[in-house]
Amino acid sequence: MSENKTIPVCYHCGEDCTQEVITHADKKFCCQGCKMVYEILNEKDLCQYYDIDENAGVSLRGKKQLQFSWLDDKLIQSQLIDYQDDKVTKVTFYLPSIHCASCVWLLENLYKFNDGILDSKINFIKKEIHFTYDSAQVSLRQLAELLASIGYTPEINLGDLDDSKRKPVDKKLIYQLGVAGFAFGNIMLMSFPEYFGLNEANATGFQKWFGILNILLAIPVVFFSGRDYLKSGWLGLQKRNLNIDVPISIGILTLFGRSIFEILSGNGAGYLDSLAGLVFFLLIGKWFQQITYNHLSFERDYKSYFPVAALLQDGTTVPIQNLKAGDIIIVKNKELIPADGMLLLGKASVDYSFVTGESEAIPKNIGEQLYAGGKQIGEALQIQITKTVSQSYLTQLWNDAVFSKEGKNQSNQTQLLADNVGKYFTYVILTIAFLTLGYWMTIDAKKAINAFTSVLIIACPCAVALSIPFTFGNAIRILGKHGFYLKNTPVIERFKKITCIVFDKTGTLTSTSKNNEITFVGKKMTEEERKAVAALAAQSSHPLSQHILNFLGVKNDFPKIKNFQEIEGAGLQGTVNQQVIKIGSADFT
Repeated sequence: MSENKTIPVCYHCGEDCTQEVITHADKKFCCQGCKMVYEILNEKDLCQYYDIDENAGVSLRGKKQLQFSWLDDKLIQSQLIDYQDDKVTKVTFYLPSIHCASCVWLLENLYKFNDGILDSKINFIKKEIHFTYDSAQVSLRQLAELLASIGYTPEINLGDLDDSKRKPVDKKLIYQLGVAGFAFGNIMLMSFPEYFGLNEANATGFQKWFGILNILLAIPVVFFSGRDYLKSGWLGLQKRNLNIDVPISIGILTLFGRSIFEILSGNGAGYLDSLAGLVFFLLIGKWFQQITYNHLSFERDYKSYFPVAALLQDGTTVPIQNLKAGDIIIVKNKELIPADGMLLLGKASVDYSFVTGESEAIPKNIGEQLYAGGKQIGEALQIQITKTVSQSYLTQLWNDAVFSKEGKNQSNQTQLLADNVGKYFTYVILTIAFLTLGYWMTIDAKKAINAFTSVLIIACPCAVALSIPFTFGNAIRILGKHGFYLKNTPVIERFKKITCIVFDKTGTLTSTSKNNEITFVGKKMTEEERKAVAALAAQSSHPLSQHILNFLGVKNDFPKIKNFQEIEGAGLQGTVNQQVIKIGSADFT
């Protein structure tokens, strides 16, 4: 007589403990790695990780501990690091193991592991983590080792740092959609006799052969096109977590099993047309979701808030995405630096608050490195580009929250509510589905299967889970098309707290059309004076300064400016050929 043994499940990752069982604090683990991660999380008071999704961890069984000593190499660091100064460093890692809300929660709380980690933000769609850290307290190598120790080993490939190479297009979904669509059309075609009640087909024996052909067409639909739903549902059950794919998977398998039984037993034609149509339309929804996410992610790119074009040394302008290493650009007062480069000419005082959250301007000398996202305060600079423009990095700067640990609790409360509702909604759906099945089984078994699968499919909680990102994402996109740019989605929720709105007058409330007429009154200026005034106006990106520069007609060969200042609400001031020149309001000049 055999005795059935229950295989324990790992508390951390949810996999079966088939090789060994390690017990710690009344909890079972499949390997020392999973046990170690639990101990780390418990020590740091981060066990809420398991409350969000049970067994959410990544299994470390059989994984080798990678060595990251090569990240201590300064040349490699310069290729990976997005920004660095005396206080903070920023870097981005690709983490293929990110898969659920628990992963996001844990990775955004890494500051509790090390005081040197100031901030960590997750881009779930791209599976990226953006670190802001103090390099004096924690190194790039230690960050990679920390991620690997908790099961999120970063994938680092120096050849893929360019945005255009980072993620190839995944055609698997298109193939799945094509197979489902092909099968759906042909199964319907061979089901026409049944649709129209053509008894002649039944009498000649073709119905059975059509049914078998339909089964053959449905097999790739279920096990190829529907594989992702079945796999996700099975993993959810393994981890004792009823995700939104569980009811879909049960519905697919119920329709498939019931149809095979009916066709082979000769009791009916089954529901394979409905099955193929279900998978086909689910995949259409998934494809639409994917392109919508990409649309929301990339349509609102850096062009919304960074300069669209850069001014080259020769006076021509080029789109910033066309900048390449070696190009020399001009960055004027209050303009953002679009790409990493080396300072060639000018007195740089760079405000990196857009990058670090610190508003103190940092002086830079000729020959020093300047990072993308900094804002020049003072005279115009000549910068030689050393790295091409990174769209994903510029976009991340815009999306970054305030770099403070207190800011981590200011999450999107509506999204958290929707996630919790979607999670419990799955339990409600399954309960209703099985109650419906039990009720109809006592009345009509055929209707019972139809009612059971209908509840599972139609009442899918996907809409609840996706409603917030789609709604808020589209709101940001629509507002952006009308010239109203929001930093991120939580800003929408904070609209209700707004009590006062402050506008910048010029260019916002007043017109800056190039057709605005400029009239000169006074003694005619000499050519030297025109160049001096033009040199001062050329330092500023203010619309009125540019109009004056165009009016003077001086394009280049400007004299050198010293002691340049742009005073808010007043005007410009600088010294040219030992003569102080001012441009601005009457009170200022």
